[in-house]
Order: sequence, then C-alpha cells, then structure tokens
Amino acid sequence: MKGKIATDIVVRRLKDMADADTCARMMAESEPWITLGRGYDEGLAILTDASRDVYLAQLDSSILGFVVVEMDGAFTGYIKSICVAPEHRGRGVGVLLMSYVENKIFEEKPNVFICVSSFNEGAKRFYIKLGYEIIGELKDFLVAGHSEILMRKTIAPLTEFMEK
Repeated sequence: MKGKIATDIVVRRLKDMADADTCARMMAESEPWITLGRGYDEGLAILTDASRDVYLAQLDSSILGFVVVEMDGAFTGYIKSICVAPEHRGRGVGVLLMSYVENKIFEEKPNVFICVSSFNEGAKRFYIKLGYEIIGELKDFLVAGHSEILMRKTIAPLTEFMEK
C-alpha cells in the first residue's frame, strides 16, 4: 500500500456532511486533539465553517487525512488543522496535503502560518523538514502547561509580494 499512496492519492475539497463527519471523528480520536480536548463537535464546527477551506486526501473510497486553511484574518494563509489518520502517518500523506495547500496559499499570499503544540515534537520536526521556522510561542494558549509554537514558511516579504 505504501507505493499506492504515493501515486494514487487524490486531494479534493470537502464536499458534504459525510466527509465532515469522517474527518471530525478522525480528529477527535487521535493526537494531538485528544490532549487539546478537541472533541467531535468542535472538530465538526471547524470543518463546516464556510470561512475555511478544507481539503481531503483520499485513496479509493478512504479518507486518509485532511487540512483546514484560513485565508482571511490576522494570519492569512493559516493552516488551522492538519490531520492524518494514525494508520496512514509516515507514508507521505501529510507531505502531500501540506504541499497542496502551500501551493494554493502561495498563489495569493507570501506566507504560510501554522501552530504546533509544544508537546507534539514529531509534528514540529515534520514542519521544520518542510522549511517552516519557529517565529513565536503562545504560552498556555489552548491548554494549561503547553504552548502553541507559531511557525512560518515564506517565499517573499509581504511588500515585495504585493508588488507582483
């Protein structure tokens, strides 16, 4: 299956409540969302918020993961959440989702932002390998005793990007 994922995976938009239900369950049943206390209802609210773009990684009829992007607000081009089903982690699904949304964001904005929980060392290493830099720390932001680490990947300063 490892080779099949690399070539046959499809990235598409979330299209209906069945997609949202699958993704909300995936989020609620895995880390780091368990530690963050983000349950099914909160996940479903994030996934169905019309102000966000949600993209799914699908192989055949199975949803392997998803990514939620915010293109408005203080940090435009903000990846709100990325989740890969635990049984599909380490197989390139996260890299594919990140690459897909980075390309979409970089068409409109020069920066991609993401937060990673301080206890989620594996994810932090993953983002650093993808070229993200740590730019700040939000102490006790989501849960007491843990920080959210703000990271950024950039292709140009905002003023230079706007001139194009």
